[in-house]
Amino acid sequence: MPSIVRMKASTRKESASKATEIAAADVQEIDAFVERVWSEDGLAQRTLEAYRQDLETLARWLNARQRHLRTARREDLSAFHGAQPVAVRSMARRQSAFRRFYASLARDEPGFDDPTLLIERPKMPRSLPKALAEREIEGLLDAPDAGTTLGLRDRAMFELMYASGLRVSELVELPLAALNTRQGVLRVTGKGGKDRLVPVGEVALERIQAYLAEARPVLAKGRQPAALFLSKRGEGMTRQMFWTLVKRYAVGVGINSKRISPHVLRHSFATHLLNHGADLRALQMLLGHSALSTTQIYTLVAKEGLKRLHAQHHPRG
Repeated sequence: MPSIVRMKASTRKESASKATEIAAADVQEIDAFVERVWSEDGLAQRTLEAYRQDLETLARWLNARQRHLRTARREDLSAFHGAQPVAVRSMARRQSAFRRFYASLARDEPGFDDPTLLIERPKMPRSLPKALAEREIEGLLDAPDAGTTLGLRDRAMFELMYASGLRVSELVELPLAALNTRQGVLRVTGKGGKDRLVPVGEVALERIQAYLAEARPVLAKGRQPAALFLSKRGEGMTRQMFWTLVKRYAVGVGINSKRISPHVLRHSFATHLLNHGADLRALQMLLGHSALSTTQIYTLVAKEGLKRLHAQHHPRG
């Protein structure tokens, strides 16, 4: 089995004591399923580990009642969910793992009775993306010190994310070769390995060029790393590094840390474009959303902003 679908070495010892609680047949079923979804869908390791953990939890519960994953009925799964209360998002993740597992069995075995088909999906609470006001964004983009190597890098990263609406993962994983400075566009690989061309914008391009000319060679330390944005060690940035930077600079310019999220620049990009009359379909393409319904949530953010503006300034608001 590929190493990516195996449990991390640090967790094997912890899991070993629990392994006896799961029937060998169920362990084999889970291993085969995780390997299959990794090879077919290329899921991230975190997702694979979450699927494994959820299925192992279900298998232990079933085994304690002399049942197995393959023989579970809809009543068993309903009873499991009732006996194992978790937060709504965790419930949704568990059901996703179970649906994929049983759909995989049904695909291989015609006539297999999928116990998840009639189970009602939990209603997810709708949380609106957090967007900053335009003046707050301006303060955040200008916060890094352009007189330093890291300040040049941070300015370029912030400006690019806000100008192009990139996901954090897309930003930190950008290779140098993805940038076309002549045409002012990026080739971005998004979710599902789908590529899209994204405009950079004049200001962002200026800051990137300043970073490439003055800061990146210093950070690269004479090497030729593939990543566009480099850490102090000359390696590619990580999501955690970028999130730490955003939070530190935001607090430094007086933005409440509770209003900051890893995607705050992406959310602000989308909201501000809509506020200035952007077409929803065009925004969908820029953000790399596969479904328009995902993009439409930003119209709710824009409406909420208008409501607050009305309440604050209208004499009868």
